[in-house]
Amino acid sequence: MADTVCPCGSGAAFSACCGPYLDGRLTPETAEALMRSRYTAYVRENIAYLKETLWPKYQAGFDFAATARWASENHWTGLSVLETGKGSETDRDGTVLFEAKFLSGGTLHTHRENSRFRKKSGRWYYVEAI
Repeated sequence: MADTVCPCGSGAAFSACCGPYLDGRLTPETAEALMRSRYTAYVRENIAYLKETLWPKYQAGFDFAATARWASENHWTGLSVLETGKGSETDRDGTVLFEAKFLSGGTLHTHRENSRFRKKSGRWYYVEAI
């Protein structure tokens, strides 16, 4: 079976892009890489990855069923990273402004968010929309 292009918009093959993050072989080295992999997790309905990459203190309140329902009810059509602030391999925090496009009920929607990410014990986590 041929490798597919990663949904995150990088242009790379899934197996060389977000695939190793979603299957747990690697962890994203930057806030942007984590954000892209989380988008891909929505596309691929990998809800466990969304929970485990959420800031640890918020994981207990994560609504697995509602997130799974939202991911499955929408057809994800594209991701654009508009801006990043810090979030490199050497930073402890960072932000990523992005737009995710999706079809819901036959209507194209754009979810625009500036997300905050933080690194703990060498691993990036999604903290919140700001």
